[in-house]
Amino acid sequence: MTDRSITIFGGSGFIGRYVVQRLARRGWTIRVAVRRPDRALFLKPLGQVGQITPVMANIRDDASVGAALAGADAAVNLVGILYRQGRQTFDAVHVEGARRVARAARAAGATRLVQMSALGADPQSPSDYARSKAAGEAAVREAFPAATIVRPSIVFGPEDDFFNRFAGMARLLPALPLVGGGRTRFQPVYVGDVANAFDRILETPETAGRTYELGGPAVHSFRELMEILLRQIGRKRLLLPLPFFAASIQAGLFELLPVPPPLTRDQVRLLRQDNVVDPAVPGLSALGIEPTALAAILPTYLTRYRRAGRA
Repeated sequence: MTDRSITIFGGSGFIGRYVVQRLARRGWTIRVAVRRPDRALFLKPLGQVGQITPVMANIRDDASVGAALAGADAAVNLVGILYRQGRQTFDAVHVEGARRVARAARAAGATRLVQMSALGADPQSPSDYARSKAAGEAAVREAFPAATIVRPSIVFGPEDDFFNRFAGMARLLPALPLVGGGRTRFQPVYVGDVANAFDRILETPETAGRTYELGGPAVHSFRELMEILLRQIGRKRLLLPLPFFAASIQAGLFELLPVPPPLTRDQVRLLRQDNVVDPAVPGLSALGIEPTALAAILPTYLTRYRRAGRA
């Protein structure tokens, strides 16, 4: 191991576990800053004894963020939400939380900060989520000008929420909804490539202060992604176009439920915009990473959704 230390906020999440594993292999001493450290203990075996330590931190709290960053050489902020829930609002998490981490990282003397944003972050977006991501980027850059911003498209991998969610729906339902007719385009990126991007960024001083957009090797419409999914799990399902106005009404009803909504009105607004990288913005190739195709990874984790008796 080296004597370099890094604090990773949100390191126990889907993307976080891959970033932790990659940086542990690189030799970083890692603090995983999460609200529930007991739920991050599964990360400890990814490194050597004492290399990975879960610590309590809430990015809405100055003291805990400062304590988590004390003495750190670098920081990564992966914390994000897809919908509002109680005090976990877009502004509190994506803007003020990101600002708090950036200020504390600078105060702690950290030399590098990598902030995960999202493809489509735009101060003019009709989506609250996308606007908050853009505002978070600006807040981070104001507090820590040398911060590196990473904007991934849909991230796929064994623990992802996207393909696993729709595969689960296809196992139970006769049809899958296509919001807006399924025409929205995406550029899915493999979680392992995203983790490698964080590693390359931290190892390359020239990446400081830059923004990277991460996408896979191919662009697919939402309909095409559902067709790929159904072929992988060997199921035939009706793909039902759902106009944006109808999806918004349905999402409004979902938001009234006492459980996390499967779709929100803000997500419907977000789906009106394509989610693909800007070729003028550096991405995986600029970091020397060859993007991994969907076909190479999906079969490794979607087999459990296949119909019994199908090869």
